[in-house]
Amino acid sequence: MIIIHGLKACDTCRKAIRALREAGHDARLRDFRETPPTETELLKWQAEFGSALLNTRSTTWRGLDEAARAAAPVGLMLDHPALVKRPVVEAGGAVHLGWTEATKTAVGLG
Repeated sequence: MIIIHGLKACDTCRKAIRALREAGHDARLRDFRETPPTETELLKWQAEFGSALLNTRSTTWRGLDEAARAAAPVGLMLDHPALVKRPVVEAGGAVHLGWTEATKTAVGLG
């Protein structure tokens, strides 16, 4: 099974789910609004992807004041799961960030 961590309203997450299912994969969406990421998950993902995990181009980020933006990234993402760059793709024991060509290749679509 491939898990797409993101938001059901996210166009990129929907594209990923659709492409994976059309290719015959068992793909499931975990919506951060319904099941937010845990601190353990965020720390693991941050260790893997570094600062790329924090989506500083999102509407949520733009709505934060400078003091909030200065907080620790994991704390920010715990408080505002929409700040996690999407999707985080879990497949075959590996984790990938974004619906990139590298991610598509890693899950057998490239």
